[in-house]
Amino acid sequence: MKTKKMIYLSLLTSVGIVLGLFESIIPVPVPIPGAKLGLSNIVVLVTIITFGYREGLVVSVLKSIILVLVTGSFSAFIFSFIGAVLSSISMILADKYLNKYLSLIGVSLIGAFFHNFGQVLVASFILNNIMIFSYLPVLLILGLFTGYFVGITSEMVVTNLKKTIKENLE
Repeated sequence: MKTKKMIYLSLLTSVGIVLGLFESIIPVPVPIPGAKLGLSNIVVLVTIITFGYREGLVVSVLKSIILVLVTGSFSAFIFSFIGAVLSSISMILADKYLNKYLSLIGVSLIGAFFHNFGQVLVASFILNNIMIFSYLPVLLILGLFTGYFVGITSEMVVTNLKKTIKENLE
């Protein structure tokens, strides 16, 4: 891997961590357990589009692991990690196979859905209770708003960064 590319990916991972930390200290307008704004997912989606699928998945995984080490929130790690991996994989597949039909907003909405689904799935296994899935519609409604915001922001960032990054890598 080229040094400049590694530096960009390190910076993106760092920005994702900072956004994740920022997100953990700001209150969510709706008091729903597990609900977050998903700001660090902007970095993951930008990395997927700008650098590639493997790089996006690596940034997502590193962001989740480092955030848990920084925050000390080990109990939330499995929820965050599974949600992040499912979200990343779904956004990669959506971009790869549906990019003719979806904007980054659509790709982000798919990622938000799978992130919420993954978290509820983990909760169902941990609590050994399938009824926790009744909570999923609430998270999905919030995910529409956060996924839309992440998609719009990612479109703006990709538009402004893609050309600059490609020029600097060559």
